[in-house]
Amino acid sequence: MHKGSCLCGAVRFEVASELPGPDACHCSQCRKSSGHYFSSTDVPKAAVTVEGEDRVTWYQSSEKVRRGFCGACGSPLFWDPIFRDWIGISMGAFEAPTNTRLAKHIFTADKGDYYDIGEDGVPRDPPRPVASAPS
Repeated sequence: MHKGSCLCGAVRFEVASELPGPDACHCSQCRKSSGHYFSSTDVPKAAVTVEGEDRVTWYQSSEKVRRGFCGACGSPLFWDPIFRDWIGISMGAFEAPTNTRLAKHIFTADKGDYYDIGEDGVPRDPPRPVASAPS
């Protein structure tokens, strides 16, 4: 069981499964919504229980994806591909220990010009045109 919450604690969640290796998404939408790149792990929706779900505000960023954040403190929490049976949850919202490690960097061609991705040994998706970044 893994637990987490937003900054103010209005939204709390539990994940009743192991956490797969997270990705670090460098696309412009993730950077704008989180303030930097967004690191999340994808877990089955059926394994997630949310307390304070009425405090989650959803932003429909495309026809296929919505992003959930705490309506009180603004913490980015969820990346929900609507037509899938899994949901991405922000790694920064989990309590330690998570017992996982970063698995890959994605959309690196769209990364911000203010930072470099260090040689951390973590695989990177091949560079893609900015137009293919996720919604």
